[in-house]
Amino acid sequence: MPRFFASIRSVSLICVGAFLTWASVHAEGVTADTITIGQSAALSGPAQELGREMKLGAEAYFNFVNENGGINGRKIKLLSIDDGYEPERAKANTIKLITEDKVLALFGYVGTPTSNASLPIFTEAKVPFVGAFTGAQSLREPFNRYIFNVRASYFDETEEIVDHLVQQGVKTIAVFYQNDAYGKAGLAGMERAMKKRNLEIAATATVERNTVDVDSAVSTLSKVNPGAVVMVSAYKSCGAFIKAMKKANAFPQFWNVSFVGSKALAAELGEDGRGVQISQVVPFPWATGARVVNDYQHKMGGEDKVSFTSLEGYIAAKVLVEGLKKAGRNLTRESLVDALSNLGTVDLGGFKVIYTPTNHNGSSFVDLTIITKNQKFKH
Repeated sequence: MPRFFASIRSVSLICVGAFLTWASVHAEGVTADTITIGQSAALSGPAQELGREMKLGAEAYFNFVNENGGINGRKIKLLSIDDGYEPERAKANTIKLITEDKVLALFGYVGTPTSNASLPIFTEAKVPFVGAFTGAQSLREPFNRYIFNVRASYFDETEEIVDHLVQQGVKTIAVFYQNDAYGKAGLAGMERAMKKRNLEIAATATVERNTVDVDSAVSTLSKVNPGAVVMVSAYKSCGAFIKAMKKANAFPQFWNVSFVGSKALAAELGEDGRGVQISQVVPFPWATGARVVNDYQHKMGGEDKVSFTSLEGYIAAKVLVEGLKKAGRNLTRESLVDALSNLGTVDLGGFKVIYTPTNHNGSSFVDLTIITKNQKFKH
């Protein structure tokens, strides 16, 4: 009899252990047939095209993976919540995604202020944060084990812009920036790049997030007659600024960093967009040759449906999937972090990403592009 009860007890302990293991995994967004990933992004408001395109590109790849058996038989579910590009809403969304929806990882957040608001939350909860649409140093320094950047930084972008301008002989450079963490991150990059060349920014002016009140900025910057204005804001405010500058008979070179939302900016400007220049952190979406771009075009349904932002979402999704594959069947937040940290160099088809245990900044790739007639682009 004692032996019988001992056997029952052993079986019970095994069952309880198995349940706790299952519960632990399930609590991290993984079931027998699904992997739930969380995203907070601007899906409404003046920056909605950024979130919408980032989501579209990511879903194009996730759907492809799901249609081909998923990851070890599990389908990826992207749970996207609108934050309107507002930090407090992103913070609340992050808490919900982690505590209520119990996602495995956070993915494809859009913006510096929203990502910064979420940073202490996902760090404390030890939740992987992959492929955010921001180049801010706050997500790069100091090193954070749970953050995996796919794109180049704003330091990388502004360095390329300033280098290009100075080589052209343009040294009177002003900065128009969003008055928040994103704009200040870009401004810091500009200051760094100018100081490297013993130059000073000619003038600065700001715009508030999610507004188009640019009159004061136009008045300030037009007075210094800059050879170029580098803009660090989203497409609505940048579009308003460029139109107002031209109306004020000020015609510097207009430059934007990639976060502006290139396709949305071109649409916002119409004929006023011709000649506006933008740094990019992904390959040219309308090119042929790079396998990742060809595959992306096919999955998006043709060249007329592509954009820089949705390509970034697509590439970020590919990076996350590489980590999910490497993490194996016993998928947890920690196993995903370990897998991504030890990914090494991965060629995604003409676009390389490199992660090591001490460096999670995947790429420093920057390309320079210009809007041509009919809202087209050239690089």
